[in-house]
Formats: sequence, C-alpha cells, structure tokens
Amino acid sequence: MIRLLSRRVLAAAVLLLVITAITSLLTVLVPDPTHNLLGTTATAEQILAKKRELGLDRPVLERYLEWLGGAVRGDLGVSWFTGLPVAETILARLPITVSLAVIATLVSAVLGTAFGMAAAIRRGWLDRALQVVAALGFAVPGMWVALLLIIVFAVQLRWLPATGYVAFADNPADWARSLVLPVVAIASGSVAAVAAQTRNAVAAVLGQDYVRTLRSRGLPAWRLLLRHVLRNAAPAALTVVSLQFIGLLGGAIIVEQIFAINGLGSLAAASSNRSDIPMVLGVVVVGVLIVLTVNLIVDLLVSWLDPKVRTR
Repeated sequence: MIRLLSRRVLAAAVLLLVITAITSLLTVLVPDPTHNLLGTTATAEQILAKKRELGLDRPVLERYLEWLGGAVRGDLGVSWFTGLPVAETILARLPITVSLAVIATLVSAVLGTAFGMAAAIRRGWLDRALQVVAALGFAVPGMWVALLLIIVFAVQLRWLPATGYVAFADNPADWARSLVLPVVAIASGSVAAVAAQTRNAVAAVLGQDYVRTLRSRGLPAWRLLLRHVLRNAAPAALTVVSLQFIGLLGGAIIVEQIFAINGLGSLAAASSNRSDIPMVLGVVVVGVLIVLTVNLIVDLLVSWLDPKVRTR
C-alpha cells in the first residue's frame, strides 16, 4: 500500500508540473490584458510600461519558472485586475464549488448504485427503463436541465431560489435550498452513468460461480449482495464515480454562471475572459490538485477492495 501511495503521489507531482507548464505556455495565445487594464485610450508608452510591470516583456519560460518558484512556497501571485492575492481569492470561492461537486457526486453514487443494483437484480422492464434513462442522461446537456429546473421549480412553482448561494454558516436551511437545483442539474447525467456501470458490474458478478454457490448454501440475500456482490462490483463503479467527479467540476463552470453562484467555475470563466493569467494558473493548480486527490482516494479504495491492484 505504501509503494502504491508513493507511486501515485510521484505521478501526481509530475502531472501537476506538466499541466501548469502547458497552461503557462498557452497563455501567449490569450489577448493582451493591458488593453483591458488600461482601456482603449491608453498610449503606446503606457501599454509598454504596463507590460514591463506585469513581466509580459520577458520570455514565457522565465515567467513560468518565477511563478513556479513562488507556487512551491505557496505564493500563487496577485490578480492583475483586483490586486488581491490569488490564493486568498480562490480559497474564498473553493468551498462553494467543492460543496456542489461533492454533494452532486454523493447523490450520483448513491442513486446510481441503487438504480444499477435494482436493474441488475430485477431485470425485465426496470433494466430496459434504466437503459433508456441512461441514454437520455448522456444526451441531454446539463445546461438544458438547469434552465428547465429554474423554469419549473423556481419560476412557476416558486419552491426553490433561481439564483444565488447562501453560506452554510449564515443559514443551513437556505444553504441547502440554494444547492438543490444546481446539484440536480449537475448530477442528472452522472446518475445515469453510475447506474449503467453499476448494473453491468453487478450483473457480471451475479453470474460468477461463487455467487451461485453462496446462494445454494442459503446465505441471506442482503448479506450476499452487500458483502460479496457489491464489494466485488464496487471497483468498476468507483472508477466511474471518480471520472464523473472530474466532469462535474467542468460542469460547475456552466452551472455556476446559470445560477449566479460565485464559485471557482465562475472565477475561472471571468479570469479567462479578462486574461488574468495569475488567476487562471491558480485555478488550474487548485483544480488539478482536487482531481488528483480524488483519484488518489479512489485508487486507495479500489486497492483496499481488490488487493490484486496493489501488485500492478
């Protein structure tokens, strides 16, 4: 287990270095941020002075190495537009996006596992219905689902707020209400994906010889499903859940803008539009760290469920 953890951490560090380097190199393609900072009336001398101030007159590799040296020490720089520290700005918005993604992932995992197991066990019309729902979940964009939810539950029924976010510390009840529609919009497609994968994994395990042997010995159905079938089907389902979590982070960018939620997704979109390179790099670092952490946790869970993974 320690060797597995060491390999994963080393691979994560290399991947983080590669992704930040590529992102930094791609910043040469973004529009010149000095025009947004100084306005259209700025003179050529003012623009040149601003570029020197921001370091845009230096080679991109030199700028990346300087940024990397600060990032290793925990300093992600300062936003070119707000003048606030990048790390401070990201930490203020991170709980919003993480709460959205984590809750949506939990909803997807619980509902997807329940529906997938039911379809694999019952078969028949339930199995066919799951296949239809899964196809719809893959086909319908989350943006459409979000707009439909707003029209029905916020505008017409007025059960839930259409936009905004309430911090948990301010009002737990309003916090939960503000997350219902965004979570449903993000998780709608993921539930179908997890359910489809769980159904296939559980159906494959149910066809194994040892399952038939345990059933013939009179083992209670609930113990057979939970201790043997679900545990052996869990690695495949966990892999899908981790992939869905990555997709949910990407979907949060769109959903946060639709629901006017000031999370990490809206920050990334605004920073990209303004060519705020320090903020973009900071968001990339935090996003990659979140994904790598989730993948590491999933790898450890899979290796615990399936000891053969540790030797690979």
